[in-house]
Amino acid sequence: MLYELRIYDMHPGKLQAIKDRFRDHVIELFAKHEMKITLFWEDQDEAKERLYYVVEHADMEQRNLNYDRFRNDPEWIEVKRVSELDGPLVKKQESIFMKDVPFFQNNK
Repeated sequence: MLYELRIYDMHPGKLQAIKDRFRDHVIELFAKHEMKITLFWEDQDEAKERLYYVVEHADMEQRNLNYDRFRNDPEWIEVKRVSELDGPLVKKQESIFMKDVPFFQNNK
């Protein structure tokens, strides 16, 4: 399993807009494209306007395929267009890729 930690630094005042976009559209669209979001956080320091989340992927090849399908989905294109009528939401996005270590098992 491949885990992708995605970190979004938002344009000022856009944190709520991205949380609304995820809640109302993106989580469902990710599921449609076989991308499972396992956790979400926002920065404890509200001034940072930063969102974090983890997406599970089978492997890097599947991750890239799923994101390509997501980015080209007409529904996503329209959601993004409408949600960014007043300007882009994300100033910077970073991904960190992680894998399980053999000596630890999380008993979910």
